[in-house]
Amino acid sequence: MQEPILDIEFSALSDPGRQRDHNEDYLGHVKPASAAVGRSHGWFFALADGVGGHDQGEVASKAAIEDLLSGFQAARPGEPHGPLLVRLVQEANQYVYEMGKNASPGGTSMATTIVACALRHDRAVVAHVGDSRCYLVRQRQAKLLTRDHTVAQDQARLGILSQKDAAEASTRHLLSRSLGMDLFVNVETSEHQMLPADVLVLCCDGLYNSLEASEIGAVAGHSGDLNTAAQRLVALANDRDGSDNISVQLIRIRSVERVGMYRGRPYKLR
Repeated sequence: MQEPILDIEFSALSDPGRQRDHNEDYLGHVKPASAAVGRSHGWFFALADGVGGHDQGEVASKAAIEDLLSGFQAARPGEPHGPLLVRLVQEANQYVYEMGKNASPGGTSMATTIVACALRHDRAVVAHVGDSRCYLVRQRQAKLLTRDHTVAQDQARLGILSQKDAAEASTRHLLSRSLGMDLFVNVETSEHQMLPADVLVLCCDGLYNSLEASEIGAVAGHSGDLNTAAQRLVALANDRDGSDNISVQLIRIRSVERVGMYRGRPYKLR
């Protein structure tokens, strides 16, 4: 009998939209070269949305993703994904910040959002800064795993605004934190158990501002081809709006390797 491993299929698509002449989003992933590397390091996916209104948003998003990918590949075997992703995102933030300061004699700033996901065994760790999102689609129902780092949402969490008022506030798109704007950044993470047939959806605001979560769940949770699902989501977003760049990564879990944890080390469950 073949030993169970974490098995994943995925698709990614980025589109400039119908009103932008360039794309400030950038996507990347790390696929393990073998089952052994899958157990020691795992899989990694990341999506960045260059912040509009700042110089060279597309440079910031690409630099952040490439720094994250190289950092993940260089991680020590078995390094816990939670602390690892915090470290990698903070290092990417410093990298983008210093690039912005060195871009011109005056110290041009650049910034980007980031949402990243590392998977190993039967667990997914999600890290994010800004308002790019990660949804978990289970049985075609989409659950939001991240919370937007915007001024309006921060005020809602503090009880200053209701969720209804926050959704309509003029500050709902104003980021309260992003990569590259300051030397240090607070990275939010969460860990989730994955089941076969689960789909993780990483996306930028150009997608989720145009579609309801129920629509994302219905399309991404369909058992058909993931490339077709990604194309369908982007086409829907373009049809509804298309005023922003639209990017999505779909990650479907085919099978998992169930493990328990003892003193921070995984062990197989039978």
